[in-house]
Amino acid sequence: LCHLVQNLKSFNLIYIRNQYKYHQMNNVLNSIGLDKKPSDTTVVVAMSGGVDSSTVAGMMKKEGYKVIGITLKLYDDGKEVASSKQCCSGQDIMDAKRVANKLGIEHKILYYQNKFKQGVIDNFVDSYLKGETPIPCVQCNQTVKFKDLFEVSKDLKADAMVTGHYVKSITLNNQTSMYRAIDNNRDQSYFLFNTTKDQLNYLRFPLGGMLKDETRKIARKLDLNVAEKPDSQDICFVPNGDYASVIQKFRPESLEKGNIKDLNGKVIGVHEGIINFTIGQRKGIKVSNKDPLYVLKINSAKNEIIVGPKENLGKIKIYLKNLNLLVDKNEFDKEIFVKVRSTGKLLKAKIDLKNDDKAEVNLKSSEDGISPGQACVFYKKDSFGYKVLGGGWIKS
Repeated sequence: LCHLVQNLKSFNLIYIRNQYKYHQMNNVLNSIGLDKKPSDTTVVVAMSGGVDSSTVAGMMKKEGYKVIGITLKLYDDGKEVASSKQCCSGQDIMDAKRVANKLGIEHKILYYQNKFKQGVIDNFVDSYLKGETPIPCVQCNQTVKFKDLFEVSKDLKADAMVTGHYVKSITLNNQTSMYRAIDNNRDQSYFLFNTTKDQLNYLRFPLGGMLKDETRKIARKLDLNVAEKPDSQDICFVPNGDYASVIQKFRPESLEKGNIKDLNGKVIGVHEGIINFTIGQRKGIKVSNKDPLYVLKINSAKNEIIVGPKENLGKIKIYLKNLNLLVDKNEFDKEIFVKVRSTGKLLKAKIDLKNDDKAEVNLKSSEDGISPGQACVFYKKDSFGYKVLGGGWIKS
């Protein structure tokens, strides 16, 4: 299988078929790596109402698994609309229900608004008020989606939980490892770095070896109503990407004016609230200068924004907190790559693990716009691709 994976130019469905052959060679009876017939295997599919998770539910059903679809109601602003670019909207729940009816599978809706408010929204707001740039999708996966849904799936006696995330998982010797998806434009491994080892051994990601176009083709063949549905773009509680308005809603006092300073400490302007700024930002500073100015630092304690030229954005050293490691520490002895933002490229780095909770990352070359509150995710290349080693939260 290692030789096969190394030499495949394009995985697509070939990857899925060869995974199935691999399981057969190792006396495993079904395509998700369990020693049971599909008809005797119960899987919970996390159905968001989008094309990816709906297609996964259809694939599992077609292969003969006992499928239970679960959709989470996470946020309710009282404005349920007919269509939305936000995930987890009222329209999404209706779409998930229609898909479940079409497939003839059991479907449950879990109402997790309070859990979501406490585990995701409150953290998001507090993080911005500290001058950080949070990632609510990671918090959502870490809490309600994987933690709580994981427990619900266990209570339902399901053999595995299946999602529509674009990540690869490889199971060897009863241990599952996470890898980047073959479609780099769709890869979601960055958002799943905080998955625990127990969760990873229970989770399955059928789309990790496929391209998005292939997913839609399968959805069309299954005649699913969401086959042409656009991907969600906005965070469910942040309509139109207006973060400041959301924070102001929950913390009306957050829009407090403060000073904008240059690198010498000179006051050169006034801002309308630090929640309007992130590290590396250029637009919205509203200070005239002969050269473009960028946000270099946000001092929440003093309610100050520090700005300067672009060349001061580059950093080579990052300090992390709240580490989550998916592998043994001895796997960090070779060349490591990191991602410091979801849309960023892989960067070569040396990782100094201080203890089980902290790390120092030394980049081989400087990177602009690294912001506290974001995640730094570790990768190592092997014969299966880029393996996720874990990661941590950027402290400074």
